Formats: sequence, C-alpha cells, structure tokens
Amino acid sequence: MKTSDFDFDLPEELIAQEPLAERDASRLMYLPLGSAGWSHHEFRDLPELLREGDLLVLNDARVIPARLHGQKRATGGRVELLLCDPLPPMGDRAVWRCMGQSSKPLRPGTELRFGELSATVVEVEGDGFFRVAFDAAPDALLKAVEAVGEIPLPPYIQRPAGPRDRERYQTVYARHPGAVAAPTAGLHFTARIFDELRRRGVRIESLSLYVGPGTFLPVRTEDPAQHRMHAERFEIPLATARAIAETRAAGGRIVAVGTTTLRALETAWDGGSGVRAGPGVSELFIRPGYVFRVVDGLITNFHLPRSTLVMLVAALAGRERLLSAYADAIRHRYRFYSYGDAMLVL
Repeated sequence: MKTSDFDFDLPEELIAQEPLAERDASRLMYLPLGSAGWSHHEFRDLPELLREGDLLVLNDARVIPARLHGQKRATGGRVELLLCDPLPPMGDRAVWRCMGQSSKPLRPGTELRFGELSATVVEVEGDGFFRVAFDAAPDALLKAVEAVGEIPLPPYIQRPAGPRDRERYQTVYARHPGAVAAPTAGLHFTARIFDELRRRGVRIESLSLYVGPGTFLPVRTEDPAQHRMHAERFEIPLATARAIAETRAAGGRIVAVGTTTLRALETAWDGGSGVRAGPGVSELFIRPGYVFRVVDGLITNFHLPRSTLVMLVAALAGRERLLSAYADAIRHRYRFYSYGDAMLVL
C-alpha cells in the first residue's frame, strides 16, 4: 500500500469555504457495508438510515479560540501562536505546547503579549513547536483566550475567521473546551435530528477527544507506515462504556460520529466486547488492513487526498469503493472538508 493509492483530483471550488445556512441541510452519501453501490440523501434523512437499538457516539470536545495574534514585548515584533496541547503547569502558570511563527525567530525567554495576556517562551522544541508559559492559571487561560483568541479555521479555508465561525465551527453539543479543530462530522447535527433519533430508539452517548492540528497534516512519505500520528487526549465516560457493552450484547450497532470518535473508541478497546472508561491518548493510525474491534459504522465528512483520514475511511469501506464513491461525489458537486457534506458508512 502506498500513499499515492489514496490520491484523487478534487476541484478547488468544491472545498467548502462557508457553512450552509442550516446545519442539517447538508448532503449525505450513504455507503452500506456488505452491499454494492451508494445512495444520495440530505443529512436530515439520517434517522431513517439507522435503526432501533443502534448507538451513536459523539465527540463533545469544544473548540477554543486557540489562534493568538500578538507582539514581542521588547521589540513589538509580530507573533502568532496556535495552542496545541496543555502541559504540566509551572507553579500557577499554564503551560501549552504551541505552534508559532514570528517576524524573527522565537527564543527561550522571549516575552510575548496578546492583548491583556502575557506569556514567555520556555523552550524551542523544533519543527515549529514551542513550550510557552502564560501569566494565567490553567482555567483562567481558557477564559482569557475566549477574549483575545481567534477560532483556528483549517488551512484550506482561504479566508479569515469571523464572528459566525465561533458558533458554526462548533457542534451544537460541544461541552468540554480544549480542541483546536472541530470534530466536523458533528457540525451537521441539530436538536430536531437528535429528537427524531431518540424517537426511533437510537441511543446517543458521547466522549471527548481534543482534536489537534495534526489532523490536517498530510502524509509526506510514500510508505504510510512511516507516518507518525500526533497524540491526542481523550476521555471516555463510564456511561458511554456501559452503553457500548449493552448495545453490543443486544445486537445493536456502534456508529462513531467522526474519525476522532472512532480513533478514541478503537484505542480504548478492552480486549473483549467493549471499551475502557477514563482518560487516554490516541496515536492510532487506522488504514486498510486494520481490524475494527469496537465500531460498526461511521459518520464522516469528505477528506483530503492522501490524508490519514481518507485512509481511515478506506479501512472501513474499502479503498476502491471509497475512491469510486468520492469520484461520484465530485460529479454530483458534493462540498468537501470541514464545512462540507457528510458520508455514512454502515
């Protein structure tokens, strides 16, 4: 298997730059497992494609305004940071691993200012990453970035983030702050869809996986096995672990909403028919040949060529079938990536 096996031509105009006016008005391609072909729907048709006894698992992580624009205190030089991962604090100061760029290289000891928020570069880790200490306690930092930060839209959205993105680049069920990218499969859900799912007997539970910027990194090696996944933190509630075990025992299907949810569940597999509750870290790279142990189906968006995400979906749907479906989606002018349309593989 080669990375080039997952390449395809995507017209640039199909990369969605704005969300639709209504979340559940997006399109939905349904790829049934175990049979040929696929069908075209609207996302609000999702409840009709599931059945009583199925379990949907959501990622309820909340995107923080993790992009900070500021200056070096000493020179006024321009600085941009992207908060990536929280690290152990230094006393009462929050410390985060950040991606950074500036008018001149950042060095240890460089003092920074982002509005009323101050910070100091502690360590240069390399590859554009820095360890930065902020003049705020961990909880206070999250409140501070709400005031001074910007929603970090993906690099393929070729416009500045605006006020609307604070609401639309966020699921309606987002609860736990700390993600720097949205679990985008969940962007299509609305209260009326959840009401209809519950009316039809579909169970809904959640976990939290804090999506990092590594989700956008392309695979730069021709051998995918040489690609290193960025670690992402997750937490699985006991109620979710129990629901998975109960659904499996009753013969229901486990459907992950998003590749982030799927990776968390497969990482937390307990060796039997369920998952371990509690915190964890996922570096799992799922690609064709992987044997799924927890998840039966997936709701996901349409992904970048040559990406780890398209490889993950191919592991579930089959590479040739997935690429054929993608080609049909392109013919039918589906919208791709974060603000784009959705696919159900089940």
